[in-house]
Amino acid sequence: MAVGRFYSRPELVAQRARWKDQGQRVVFTNGCYDLLHPGHIRLLEQARSLGDVLILALNTDNSVRRMKGPSRPLIPEGERAEMALALEAVDAVTLFDEETPRELIAEVLPDVLIKGADWAHFIAGREEVEAAGGEVLTVALEPGYSTTNLVERILERP
Repeated sequence: MAVGRFYSRPELVAQRARWKDQGQRVVFTNGCYDLLHPGHIRLLEQARSLGDVLILALNTDNSVRRMKGPSRPLIPEGERAEMALALEAVDAVTLFDEETPRELIAEVLPDVLIKGADWAHFIAGREEVEAAGGEVLTVALEPGYSTTNLVERILERP
């Protein structure tokens, strides 16, 4: 059963305006979230603790393929969205097809933009969020957790 809600981009931008009017602190993060693992859950819970609403923007299947190769994603975008929406920490899910979520972030302008520390060198949307008075933060990743490592471990099994 879904806890959060799926939004199209226009719906999310309109809802963001309502959250702002209500004085809600909006946190935004993004990623593929292919093969959900404890590292994902902990990052999402940490992100949610920084505000009233957590938006998770998922890469579309096409976007994941362009970034990770033809064998990915392992789980289709609709199912990845459904799993994310079942998490208590996630209030809103949307999809983006661009190489980065910069345009989406510029439209939503969250109060807090969160990325895993592995992306500290480049956080798409940083300039737009900071220019609007928001915060951009990185969170430490859980050692040993990555979808790529999980896939490798599964394939190594006899």
